[in-house]
Amino acid sequence: MILERIIDPGDIKKLTYLEMEDLAGEIRDFLVDKISRTGGHLASNLGVVELTIALFCVFDLPKDKVIWDVGHQAYTHKILSGRKAGFEELRKYGGLSGFPKRRESPYDAFDTGHSSTSISAGLGIVQARDLLGEDYHVISVIGDGALTGGEAYEALNNCGGKDTNFIIVLNDNEMSISQNVGGMSSYLNEIRTAEGYITLKKNVEDYLRNLPLLGDSVADVIVRTKNTIKQMVVPGMLFENMGITYLGPVDGHDIRKLTRVLRDAKRIKRPVLVHVVTTKGKGYPPAERHPEKFHGVGKFDKVTGRAVGGGGKPGYTNVFSDKLCSLAARDRRIVAVTAAMPEGTGLSEFSRVFPDRFFDVGIAEQHAVTVAAGMASAGLRPVVAVYSSFLQRAYDQILMDVCLQELPVVFCIDRAGLVGADGETHQGLFDLTYLSSIPNMTVMAPKNKWELQDMMDFALALDGPVAIRYPRGIAYDGLRKARAKIEYGKSELIYEEKDIALIAVGSMVSTAEHIRDKLKGKGYSCSLVNGRFIKPVDTEMIDYLSKDHRYIITLEENVKRGGFGEVITDYVAKHHPELRMTNITLPDAYVEHGDVTKLRSVLGIDSDSILEKIEGRLERYGCEKEGECTGLSS
Repeated sequence: MILERIIDPGDIKKLTYLEMEDLAGEIRDFLVDKISRTGGHLASNLGVVELTIALFCVFDLPKDKVIWDVGHQAYTHKILSGRKAGFEELRKYGGLSGFPKRRESPYDAFDTGHSSTSISAGLGIVQARDLLGEDYHVISVIGDGALTGGEAYEALNNCGGKDTNFIIVLNDNEMSISQNVGGMSSYLNEIRTAEGYITLKKNVEDYLRNLPLLGDSVADVIVRTKNTIKQMVVPGMLFENMGITYLGPVDGHDIRKLTRVLRDAKRIKRPVLVHVVTTKGKGYPPAERHPEKFHGVGKFDKVTGRAVGGGGKPGYTNVFSDKLCSLAARDRRIVAVTAAMPEGTGLSEFSRVFPDRFFDVGIAEQHAVTVAAGMASAGLRPVVAVYSSFLQRAYDQILMDVCLQELPVVFCIDRAGLVGADGETHQGLFDLTYLSSIPNMTVMAPKNKWELQDMMDFALALDGPVAIRYPRGIAYDGLRKARAKIEYGKSELIYEEKDIALIAVGSMVSTAEHIRDKLKGKGYSCSLVNGRFIKPVDTEMIDYLSKDHRYIITLEENVKRGGFGEVITDYVAKHHPELRMTNITLPDAYVEHGDVTKLRSVLGIDSDSILEKIEGRLERYGCEKEGECTGLSS
């Protein structure tokens, strides 16, 4: 096993090309085996095995810096940088992260998890390197999907024409390349990257510009003529015209060609883009056939590729998908917008049934929101389906393009709250806070799958912006009988008693139901309210509860600052100071990766932890069972 011989990253440089090819096969076997048991990102990692080996072969890591865009393709990077043993605990609490983390290893040059950031980060490191007079290479790896993000183009525009080496590797796993184009490009690259050619090109241009009177004009004509010809025969002229040398396309699974082109790139004293063509899911037939299904996977049978476990009850994503298709069949104005996530957000079926009303804008959340605003302004009813942590990227567009104009855009926000194994960059902990801060925005959260359906009916009938946030995973199907009609800004009193009131939103309603059952079992009287609306908060319900209740507990799967509970606490302090409050929230912190059940326990928002906290308050202040809660304090 060659993989067993890679103790130090420098060991790769000692291998022959044939040994490197064998190593690539061993790494793929290792990844399929481990990820089949832990879950994770598979297809993207299988596609960059040879590229990663070539990077470790050509560059001196960690002195040289590699920044992986998004970072979900960095598993081989982690294996080769001494973290192979950590894959037994991949994405588990306290274990190896599924994304690059600076605090995890010096080989991880920059924390990533969201798309289209690597060129910006890499350019920043390049500028720091040059200002500090240091000597190392910087390589930003970005996928063709991530290149659809606006920040990537802002970064390309900024780095073009600079007189310093900066290597951008474009990992293209979508485009097919003809042999003729590839052969001509390889020939031209060999000429253009040769030191003699680069020197000659610069000397000729300098000579022409120094000619008296006509020097600059002659040089400019020659440069323009050369670029016109190159535009016709050389791929990548978009980058060349931005002042970035283009090399490629090159076969991303040929280690010899990869190492050669990367060594060429090291010699160029300006930004250079290396276009690498790879196959997503390479080497594992199920992933090659269905790369989208093996992007992020749970446990699976590595022989068949079929998922292990799961199934049965539908998830919130499935409920959203079915309901949206049903609504769209009755209203031709309804359109769906996604930012490169049709499968993950549940829009695949919509795209099949209503192809003319489905819009995938690529990894461009800002554009997705504003294009939806444009649609709404012209009479359509757009539904933007997006993950909570990705919607953060479009805050300004929600603020200025949607809410300022009070346009009827519906945001269906998946993966809200804790999402688990993807960690800090993917946890949806902040949406209630940032959405509630925006004027004219209505924010809702369903307690179960039935209420999600009702909220979609309600939202699409409302003449203004609405956000509906729901968690990842199986849709709660309890409390079906509690299905009171939704009225704007009104909560739902599910159980009415006295003394203690639990007011929960979204996923925390089922948790509050369990807590109430346990409190009842211990002899306490307790009401349960489904908040439904995070904005506006139902203050009339607080007024009503204040008559027979002394202690209010709010529950939400969001950070405390600016959240649902903080708004209620502020209202209570001003209007009902006699009431005592406790806010159950997530900490104002980044939450690492791990199983959701484990994270809820660690963070103290599972039913047992919350019950313990409540009982501590009740006992501390002498609240009698089935009696009066006096002296309670927050």
